[in-house]
Amino acid sequence: MENLGFRICKLDRRPSAALLERFKEAASPLISDNMNRLQGGEAGLRPYHAGGVMIGAAFTVRTRSGDNLMVHKAIDLAEPGDVIVVDAGGDTTQAIIGEIMLRLARKKGLAGFVIDGAIRDSQAFRTLNFPCFAKGVTHRGPFKEGPGEINVPVSIGGMVVHPGDIVFGDDDGLVAIPLDHADEIMDRVAEQLGRERQTMQSIEDGTVDRSWVDETLRRKGCALP
Repeated sequence: MENLGFRICKLDRRPSAALLERFKEAASPLISDNMNRLQGGEAGLRPYHAGGVMIGAAFTVRTRSGDNLMVHKAIDLAEPGDVIVVDAGGDTTQAIIGEIMLRLARKKGLAGFVIDGAIRDSQAFRTLNFPCFAKGVTHRGPFKEGPGEINVPVSIGGMVVHPGDIVFGDDDGLVAIPLDHADEIMDRVAEQLGRERQTMQSIEDGTVDRSWVDETLRRKGCALP
């Protein structure tokens, strides 16, 4: 029997470089819209780097609150371009990562961190602009005892992330795109992006059609002035 709670699974599926490149033109609201606004991290998961898009393959970790033993192992195992996604139960009483782990990850060419929990040394993430989304900041450090599991499905701020999913983060928040549906979702994102660009242009040139607002209100029985 497997030693549940102390498991390291292999990540054998990752998005192609070409697919990740397509998503670089996207934005988290557009991706969320095209997944019916269901598969996204809650508002408490905020960026702690200076800015820019984070995108990569999810290298997942589930750990006991306040413990980062398996996160250290994940940094050793992850490949360049991976995003380490840590389900730490949303607890913010102790930090899961800090500047030393940031520098280890950056040296390996990892794409970022998502921590459903707290970080520390937050200034280092801003100064070095290493992508990191987390739920909070605390000076209190972690334990290194376990248990924990690597490359298993995790829940991050109410969002289920499977190993190898595409993780995308920007100033508006965080989304995870199921790998099996990523091409189709990006096709829809590109179509919406085109429509929104047309709408913005019509606003600028004064031709925007706002009749849908009154039509919707009439259908709902609202008397208009």
